[in-house]
Amino acid sequence: MPVAAEKLDAGKLDEGDARRLEAQAPDKQLPEASADADRYIPPLPRVSIQVFCETSQANSAFSEAAADRRASRAHMTVQMGGITAAREFYVEAATPNVIVVESTADGNGLLGHLDRLAEVCDPGTRVVVIGHANDIGLYRELMHKGVSEYLLAPVDAILALSTLSSLFDVPGTDPLGRTVAFVGAKGGVGSSSVAHNVAWAISQELVSDVVIADLDLAFGTAGLDFNQDPPQGMAEAVFARERLDENYLDRLFSKCTDHLSLITAPSTLDKEYDLPGNSMEPVIELIRKTVPTVILDVPHVWTAWAKATLLGADDVVITAVPDLANLRNAKNLIDMLKQARPNDRPPIVVLNQVGVPKKPEISEKDFGAALELQPFTTIGFDPVLFANASNNGQMIAEIQGNAKPVEAFRALAEVLTGRSELRKGKRSALGPLLERLSLKKKN
Repeated sequence: MPVAAEKLDAGKLDEGDARRLEAQAPDKQLPEASADADRYIPPLPRVSIQVFCETSQANSAFSEAAADRRASRAHMTVQMGGITAAREFYVEAATPNVIVVESTADGNGLLGHLDRLAEVCDPGTRVVVIGHANDIGLYRELMHKGVSEYLLAPVDAILALSTLSSLFDVPGTDPLGRTVAFVGAKGGVGSSSVAHNVAWAISQELVSDVVIADLDLAFGTAGLDFNQDPPQGMAEAVFARERLDENYLDRLFSKCTDHLSLITAPSTLDKEYDLPGNSMEPVIELIRKTVPTVILDVPHVWTAWAKATLLGADDVVITAVPDLANLRNAKNLIDMLKQARPNDRPPIVVLNQVGVPKKPEISEKDFGAALELQPFTTIGFDPVLFANASNNGQMIAEIQGNAKPVEAFRALAEVLTGRSELRKGKRSALGPLLERLSLKKKN
């Protein structure tokens, strides 16, 4: 049987196997499959994966995984038939990078089927087995035979994705950084300001490397907000796909602090930016190889590339002000993202410019309940503080370190870097209003 990692020597266990056995030693049982949807799962590389299921449950789980954004670059097919169908198929066909097979057989039956499958496997093919036998002894034998992973049914889509992703987690290489897309429910709601201040908190308060990518190629403000005016930036990266590499990209970065860098938008309008849907992907994928966190400052536009950027991000932060237009737009964005990204946690909502004098507002409670997603934080209306920071090319923390927005930016930075947890939302009286808006849109 071809192996994905080193085989275990007789009587010896690798670290992961040892932990698993130690946890289950008293009853010699394997845990049922479970996974947390909030857990970070790196996207799959451009590999071929073929899945052969015996049960409809496994078929549904891996079909859902194949449709997930993190599997978009992989070529993944899912079919029924189990190990028997896999063996018959590979008698005539070359095996892919990964084979996933399900078996409802007992231990001896499963091992016999795998031995026959091994006869038609090409060298280097990784094998993942979904079994129904809760037996540590079987797990141990499978690892000795070179199986990459054994999953106890039932398996859900998140576990399927995390297992497949872990097969390509090469020791000694840097993991991919998280991408966080910030977008406004409307123009002018302060999404860029929130994005930039959160990036500052990540770099200064959490002391972690971060890059801000200004994707508003026509009117981006990252350079102004950090008092930087580099001659090249995001536009050059987007239009240099044939020569884009880490060395070229490094020359486009503008370093603000030891831990914060920018790749800015142009400061001129000498080009039109009618870009295809995958325009930003190569640049973003290259940036995320260099830092733990990439902040994507997405403009309030609805184009193929903007939508693709939101769908492909690890997290999405929607900034809104508490009025009806923002509520409608935020609701539409959230519904679209939840439908397209069922295995990701919901977007994070930030209510900005709250408390404008003499301006009627929707309360935070009603706003969040209508979205069925409570805002993570609210930022009060303070035009003097934000204007001074913007005009000076500084962040809020640099102007007034004890200001309330600084606390909000730090809390959001902690969540986005995995150091905190999100709150849950509730329903509210504005639900019927959103339903009427949805009905109008359908009609």
